[in-house]
Amino acid sequence: MKIVWGKQYEIGIGVIDNQHQRIVEYINELDRISSLAAPREAVKEVFDNLIDYTFSHFAFEEALMEEAGYQDVDVHRLSHETFTRQITAIQQRFDQGDAVIEQLSEVLLQWLLVHIANDDVSYSALVKQNIIGKGAEAHKSWVSQAVRRFFG
Repeated sequence: MKIVWGKQYEIGIGVIDNQHQRIVEYINELDRISSLAAPREAVKEVFDNLIDYTFSHFAFEEALMEEAGYQDVDVHRLSHETFTRQITAIQQRFDQGDAVIEQLSEVLLQWLLVHIANDDVSYSALVKQNIIGKGAEAHKSWVSQAVRRFFG
């Protein structure tokens, strides 16, 4: 099930919106490659890249919330941890040979879209005020350093 990225999924923080869009692209690629009956190793590569990128995104997002002084960062982190456990379990089943890609795509899409619409929107105003509102140079510097730290 392909998802088309649109403004309805944006929270108004460019770096986060770009990361969310990249996660959606990975999900779409996983769906596409698995529908082609591609070799399991090709599917695994996309799957592993998706998981790695998503977990890096979570770490970046949590650092951004902490930097902004978001009070509910622990609740948000718990949401990430719960999702991480769920996805790790699916990944282990995949590695054992189970056919889980359809389930994975469903879980990823449902969780991601609900998470963006509810959880991520809840911190966006504070981040805009406390980080983006600091001024272009301070914002650009913090984001650049954090992107390098979490995404290499």
